[in-house]
Amino acid sequence: MTVIHKLLVANRGEIARRIMRTTHSMGIECVAVFSDPDAGAPYVNEADESVHLPGASATETYLRSDLLIDAAKRTGANAIHPGYGFLAENAAFARACADAGLVFIGPPPEAIEAMGSKTRAKELMAAAGVPVLRSLMVPTSLLDEVTSSSDTKSRKDLLDDAGKLGWPLLVKATHGGGGRGMRLVASETELIEALASAAREASSAFGDPSVFLERYLEPARHVEVQILADEHQNVVHLFERECSIQRRHQKIIEESPSPAVSDDLRNHMGEVAIAAARAVGYVGAGTVELLLANSGEFFFLEMNTRLQVEHPVTELVTGLDIVRLQLLVAEGLPLPQEATNASISGHAIEARLYAEDPHSGWSASSGVLHRFRFKDLASKDLSSSRAASSTLRIDSGVEDGSEVSAWYDPMLAKVVMHAPTRSEAARALALALRRAEIHGVSTNRDVLAGILTHPEFLSGDFDTGFLDRHDPAELACSPGGERTSELHALAVALAMQADRRQHARVLAGISSGWRNNPSQLQQTSLQEASGAGKTLEVGYRITRNARVIAKVNGTEFPDVTVSSSSAEQVEMIIDGVQHRFRIHIVAPKVFVDSPLGSSSFTQIARFPKPESEEAPGTLTSPMPASVTKVLIAEGDIVEQGQLLMTIEAMKVEHSIVAPASGLVSRVPVHEGRQVAGGEVLVVLDEHREDVDASDAVSPPLATQ
Repeated sequence: MTVIHKLLVANRGEIARRIMRTTHSMGIECVAVFSDPDAGAPYVNEADESVHLPGASATETYLRSDLLIDAAKRTGANAIHPGYGFLAENAAFARACADAGLVFIGPPPEAIEAMGSKTRAKELMAAAGVPVLRSLMVPTSLLDEVTSSSDTKSRKDLLDDAGKLGWPLLVKATHGGGGRGMRLVASETELIEALASAAREASSAFGDPSVFLERYLEPARHVEVQILADEHQNVVHLFERECSIQRRHQKIIEESPSPAVSDDLRNHMGEVAIAAARAVGYVGAGTVELLLANSGEFFFLEMNTRLQVEHPVTELVTGLDIVRLQLLVAEGLPLPQEATNASISGHAIEARLYAEDPHSGWSASSGVLHRFRFKDLASKDLSSSRAASSTLRIDSGVEDGSEVSAWYDPMLAKVVMHAPTRSEAARALALALRRAEIHGVSTNRDVLAGILTHPEFLSGDFDTGFLDRHDPAELACSPGGERTSELHALAVALAMQADRRQHARVLAGISSGWRNNPSQLQQTSLQEASGAGKTLEVGYRITRNARVIAKVNGTEFPDVTVSSSSAEQVEMIIDGVQHRFRIHIVAPKVFVDSPLGSSSFTQIARFPKPESEEAPGTLTSPMPASVTKVLIAEGDIVEQGQLLMTIEAMKVEHSIVAPASGLVSRVPVHEGRQVAGGEVLVVLDEHREDVDASDAVSPPLATQ
């Protein structure tokens, strides 16, 4: 038996904080490691000690096993927990820890190796009698050949073999997970570019470009089984998690138990998961991922040899702390009785809150998080009390004032609700999301709340194609409907006038805009920071009896009375209904939260300074990013929709396509270049009338 006295967490953000909470509760000291962008992050401040890893990219810092092991030695740590992502499923890192005399909190290197390659894992599972989907490996050498030439026999053979699997297909990274290096392909015309794109993303995220093809089963559900194993031959499952609500093949809502799994099916899946773990001599916490067909058949997808992002839902329905169990197993102890005799109580749903814009292809968002607050937070006791009421749990890596970096995954937090029933959990989680104050970056919060209240989700009858059928813009509609932004804009105007009166140096007691003889309304101009970004012109006048004459974009609100107003809060009675608006001014930005929804605006100056304009046809980077591929050169003629280059931000590859046919007049960036948000990537001359579309350098490609 090895006693762990000090643990180094080889990860960052919310999972580092989550591991430290359990570790500290067990009386174990914690060491954090941090890159340049993470200096001062909450998890660093909560650690007992921390070690700086100079650099910004993951390859310079969190993927450097030598630096991590050196940090453990320098601080006297005798164990390393890899969290998830980064080196969590790296057999070489597990061996390096063992060679350095450090306890690796995870399975043996041999088990990681066996399951680290999805193709090898499928072979092992098939041999163990576990059902698997047909697939086709694409060797790296063949990948280079078929993506660089259009007339090779290898390319034709690959397309023929792919067609035998049956369309549609999934291109999948051989190593790693989280939806990275994965592309859905409907026909052979899309396959080659999908292979190239998936390989680039896989290489960046996991250090390995190898990919394979797998038959895409639709409609289907993504269900996974949590397993635990110790060194004493005990292997148990902690039931299943439903993970079918996904965007870009990455989970965003998970729950336990699955609404599609009966007791008999649960037992069968559990038996298969235990058999999979025994087949590779597994020790520790892991997850067997399965694809569940409408017929009740299920197929092995992969085994994640690590802690999963969605482990909190299992913890909340079982009352167990999986990180604690990982540590006990790593110390050589057998699984305790509460793990071997676990049962399900109630229902838990987790929503992954991302800094991203669902209205712009789920593009990642970065910047300062001016406010991050959830109302009525429950106790942070991770064991959960199996109370009759709903319990909210927040696992987050950020707080007020945190910088959301473009260097790493854009997940801000996991927001988890446990309740006696599924419908109660969904309803309470949606309300918790809508009541949260999240200011400074675009998020998927409204889409998550929309999914949780959608009839199809509530029925339990859905599959992995849910977000293909439902427009994120419709899911994200505010509870207050179209009036939300207008009422919020009016509240902002009144809050700003209250703030001006509070700080007025003369006649502070006189109402804002007071005149002996009333004339025109006071004017405030605001621009929405999300959606269509429309401009709202607010006109208002406060009368002696606190009634407000108000217009927004020419539409009058005839029955408005101000109950109270300040820079932080405005209360109004509108059509006989009392409304409370919470205001947060971070000039020139203003954020509003109310039961009607949330809005963010930019104040438009009354006398703006003239701004320089980029030339027509200028394409800029939507965020800080790295240029991964440049497919055009100055002087090329391109067609509308043609792929020009790819950039990578927050581990996700984004496509830059031509908005119109034209001539490439400038390409100021090159592959490998780091670019800032708003930096010029390509300049097109869209106004040439002599452009012949037939001269385009390559056929248009589908964007990601």
